[in-house]
Amino acid sequence: MKSESPYDGGYEVEGLSMFVIDPIYVASGFGVEILVGMTGVGGGSLMTPLLILLFGVHPATAVGTDLLYAAATKAGGSVAHGWARSIHWPAVIRLACGSIPASIVTLVVLWELDLNGDSSRSFVNLVLCLALVLTAASLIFRNAILSRYRRRFERLDPGTAAYTTVLAGAALGVLVSISSVGAGAVGVTALLLLYPQLPMARIVGSDIAHAVPLTLVAGIGHWVLARSTGASWACCWWAPCPA
Repeated sequence: MKSESPYDGGYEVEGLSMFVIDPIYVASGFGVEILVGMTGVGGGSLMTPLLILLFGVHPATAVGTDLLYAAATKAGGSVAHGWARSIHWPAVIRLACGSIPASIVTLVVLWELDLNGDSSRSFVNLVLCLALVLTAASLIFRNAILSRYRRRFERLDPGTAAYTTVLAGAALGVLVSISSVGAGAVGVTALLLLYPQLPMARIVGSDIAHAVPLTLVAGIGHWVLARSTGASWACCWWAPCPA
């Protein structure tokens, strides 16, 4: 005997809850991760809008879901790039030293604000729009940005470059924790400026490797927000994730 399940995409058979994976979720995850694996770009900037526009997921829920999803999928990409030795670990560590503390601080601020359903929707939509515009600009104008500023960054001494990398990581931590967007396109552009001597494969590999701890910390933070506030963030853990 079948009955409706309290969770989307599921039903009960003789008291057992079962989940049905929508093929559209699978196709979306597959297509997005092909792009991420090849370029390091497109995870949050594609998946989060897809969850909101195509599947009707609440923006705050979409962010939390995409962060946990990205942590799992980009871990596989990091293993592949690590096996190919196309990760520059010093850059990854410096980015993480800025992004992870910034992510934790951002999540604490969100918890202190205690956003309700309507305000969280408006706030996440605003930051998401800004992050998408920044991502698009970093992709469209990347060559112009590099040609204009690369020589200045090439003259940076190693200490200044390391300090700037930490600051760039902190900015990414704030942006990604609120919108789940920016770790790819913006991160790659920052690495191209700060480490012009690295080949593109190592830039992409380093960006993907850095995204794993950042999205994991931010995703767990959103889950904790869900458990503690019971507001619109509460669905992020249970929203049906592409697999």
